[in-house]
Amino acid sequence: MPKQLTVWLFGHHIGTLAQVDGRLGFSYAPEWLTQTDAVPLSQSLPLQPEPFDDRATRPFFAGLLPEGGKRKLIAQALHVSRQNDFALLDGIGGECAGAVTLLEAGQIPSAGVTDDAVRWLANPDLVSVLDDMPRRPMLVGEQDMRLSLAGAQDKLPVVVRLESGTVQIGLPKFGMPSTHILKPAIPGIEGSVFNEGFCMALARALKLDVAKTAVHRVEDGPQKREFLLVERYDRQHAQADSAASSNPLAQWVRLHQEDFCQALGVPPEIKYQNEGGPDLAQAFALLRRATRPSAPSTLRLLDFVIFNALVGNHDAHSKNFSLLYTPRGAVLAPLYDVLSTAVYPRLTDKMAMKIGSKYKFSEVQARHWEQFAGGAQLSPAQVKKRILDIANRLPDLARATQATLGSQGNGHPILGQIVTLIDQRCALTIRRLTETQEK
Repeated sequence: MPKQLTVWLFGHHIGTLAQVDGRLGFSYAPEWLTQTDAVPLSQSLPLQPEPFDDRATRPFFAGLLPEGGKRKLIAQALHVSRQNDFALLDGIGGECAGAVTLLEAGQIPSAGVTDDAVRWLANPDLVSVLDDMPRRPMLVGEQDMRLSLAGAQDKLPVVVRLESGTVQIGLPKFGMPSTHILKPAIPGIEGSVFNEGFCMALARALKLDVAKTAVHRVEDGPQKREFLLVERYDRQHAQADSAASSNPLAQWVRLHQEDFCQALGVPPEIKYQNEGGPDLAQAFALLRRATRPSAPSTLRLLDFVIFNALVGNHDAHSKNFSLLYTPRGAVLAPLYDVLSTAVYPRLTDKMAMKIGSKYKFSEVQARHWEQFAGGAQLSPAQVKKRILDIANRLPDLARATQATLGSQGNGHPILGQIVTLIDQRCALTIRRLTETQEK
């Protein structure tokens, strides 16, 4: 007898995820296929009456789950195998990225938000949650909560509200949509919260489309714990109506999204190009297929690629870019998960995706940017012009952003090192792109 989970999108039953002899299968519900406004769950799972096999099914659904050591800890807490995607989704697949929810057969999503749909955290409770996260990712096993986010880093879906000018943080229950992602400091990565907060603020200063972030602190005795709050771009605060106006939390709705690995049908464990994962040419080709018109999204992705290279975000792999499905159609999702990894000498100096034929930024010459442009089907002259524009403006913006964060009490020594790195990378790039002849 196959094990089954019902798959819901925007609160509609759209299909069934099954496990037979350890292999996954997905099929759309016949009633969903007859809807005039039916949409596919993924670019890699087009609407069709025939079921999808394990090879087609697994990339999307495994892509909803945490990775690496976090996945292992969750599996241990659930007493299942870490390779068992189905059992993991059964345990934590209630509040996922995008608008998808997985439930046991016979269950339906909560019809509305109740007064107890959020467990609000006082400061001591928040400290306890921060302490728990490394040992119990996604707070697995917590009553009335089934939370999942992809990635290997500690993070947690939370609900955030302003109460009398104070930010309050809570844990979503009973299928309540989360509004933010809480990201604590990464062990062994000095100043990671300030690093990511700076990079995201710098991207915003450059007028890129970027997820909103803010550094926060909570007191733990004489010490303060820093963490980053990232506003979810796949959650939207809808216009209040008479039914929801009495409960502001009821106004939050889910938008669907999927990362590039899911959209391309690539399992999360091969997200890096050097492992066989997608390259930049595939990323741009995906945008051209999925978005209409495609030019705005492809130009935004070009900016993301340039920015990641110049700030030293070597971990910009294919799960760190996503498609966001809006009422107007698919678009490139805002930039997220930007950390200057190059500022840490012990981390790899290889970029997650090649620029031209080079993984190392120090080896990227003008001809490699031209190779990149060709693969992405972009004008080499246009790419060169945009690189030079960003490289000329970024150092001053970086210093201004550092000063602004410092005035807000969010300074850290790592920011000065990132600013220096940006100065060096921008100067090197400008020199190589403006040399009359490469040596």
